[in-house]
Amino acid sequence: MDGAGDVSCTGTCLSQPQFRFVANWSSDGKRGILDPYLTLATQYGWANYMFQTNQGPSFPAHQFIFGGTSAPNAVDDHMGIFASENMKGVPGGNDRAGCIAEAATRVELVHPNPNLSPPGVEDSEIYPCFDHQTIPDILPAPFTWRYYTPSAGSIWTAPNAISHICQSTGPGGTCQGREWLNHVDHKPSDVLADIKNCNLRSVSWVIPAGQNSDHAGSLDNTGGPAWVAAIVNAIGNHPTCPNGEVYWQDTAIIITWDDWGGWYDHESPTIRPLRQGDYQYGFRVPLIVVSAYTPAHYISNSHYDFGSILRFIEHNFGMPEGELTFADLRATTNLTDFFDLNQAPRPFQRVSAVKDADYFLNDKTVPTDPDDD
Repeated sequence: MDGAGDVSCTGTCLSQPQFRFVANWSSDGKRGILDPYLTLATQYGWANYMFQTNQGPSFPAHQFIFGGTSAPNAVDDHMGIFASENMKGVPGGNDRAGCIAEAATRVELVHPNPNLSPPGVEDSEIYPCFDHQTIPDILPAPFTWRYYTPSAGSIWTAPNAISHICQSTGPGGTCQGREWLNHVDHKPSDVLADIKNCNLRSVSWVIPAGQNSDHAGSLDNTGGPAWVAAIVNAIGNHPTCPNGEVYWQDTAIIITWDDWGGWYDHESPTIRPLRQGDYQYGFRVPLIVVSAYTPAHYISNSHYDFGSILRFIEHNFGMPEGELTFADLRATTNLTDFFDLNQAPRPFQRVSAVKDADYFLNDKTVPTDPDDD
């Protein structure tokens, strides 16, 4: 900003400079690793003002992305009471999240302004197992869903904290619910196999493994952009399914990040009034929308958040927008401006990347969680 990015150091450079940028090459000298994101952002739709709904970090963010809230229940959401942090694990023990966390695991709650809360409940901690409706609960038949994730107990696996989906065997146990067993996949690359086999669900959440994440501070993040490109290419290049469906012509790909990561942003988030304002909104995160009906070079200056994505799902599958009554109701946009359904579907052009779908399908690396904090 204002030229600071052009300032170079002479002599001894600071090990922790005030400003940094993401270089478009990896530690082994491979250049162009960020090109897939640049291609997608310029050839499809980019949101200038996409805000993380919550103020952070990842555990509550994924609850918002999956079900519109990180509150323990619907009443708490309407009161402005939210899980606001990652897990406080057991020293020397298991730090799993959700309804299969160890019994001593806790997550902090944030409460509204103390003047609006009962005495003594300005902050507290609870076991991270909640129950309220999520998008899968209101998705009408015959539409289906799947949640691809590296592990069952991570803070990025949102369904594990919803008791009626997980149906835990108990603290430190496993999720055994029918919805969990049928719809939660612990191998993210299975999304590529499902696309190839014409088995893609109506709504899918795809969480990357750690080696394919963009987590700040990782030594070599060549996987993230290529991972996203592999999914986009799989959909864009997929031939017609036996039932006549062409994925590229009827699939919306929404690419976003769960957290702003603590990086500086000159654009202040709009803070919601009254009870909701203690935790909503957070800072901006990227949002790229890809489809055959998204005009090239489209830039939206509307304000979006995770609730906007949920509203789009509701709109697309014929549900009332805001049906969950959580962030989907509080959002004022639904992403439909990224789609011009009056135009013929655009022909797909492959997104170039340093790794392709075959690499991810054959990668034998043990999946790790997307980041380590």
